[in-house]
Amino acid sequence: MEPRIKFEEVNSELYQLMRNIEVYIHKSGIPFKLYELIKIRASQINGCGFCLDMHHKDAVAGGESIQRLYLLPAWREAPVYTDEERVVLNLTERLTLISQSTPEQIDDAYEQVAKYYSKEEIANLILAINQINAWNRFAITFHNVSSSYKPELSWKLESVSALN
Repeated sequence: MEPRIKFEEVNSELYQLMRNIEVYIHKSGIPFKLYELIKIRASQINGCGFCLDMHHKDAVAGGESIQRLYLLPAWREAPVYTDEERVVLNLTERLTLISQSTPEQIDDAYEQVAKYYSKEEIANLILAINQINAWNRFAITFHNVSSSYKPELSWKLESVSALN
């Protein structure tokens, strides 16, 4: 498969806007590993090979375990995730599959997340979920080629460490 569009070459202003949102999310306090789990789970649901390749590589480079990554599709039954991670993964699924989610499922997902996170944290988590869904839609439509990504964690980790 050949790429149709190289995002950063066609609309550099839009690409930079998306990158700026990434920097905001990394500075928001969402733990790096949790954000990678969000990105991988949404990308699994959306079938985005490019994003799966990228975020598996980033997660491993950032210290995530291979076991937690390969068990992610079975997060409900796998004992390697915390309760805080589980509620975020549930919210990720509900919002990624929003057209298939009932209002009651979304309400329940929100109520579960609200047990562990503040309103500001929830807003940032929802932004993170929406961000990866947007990236997935660009990557799938543009035919971004999987396996071509090389981890670029430096800018991500620097933006997080700037907060500490």
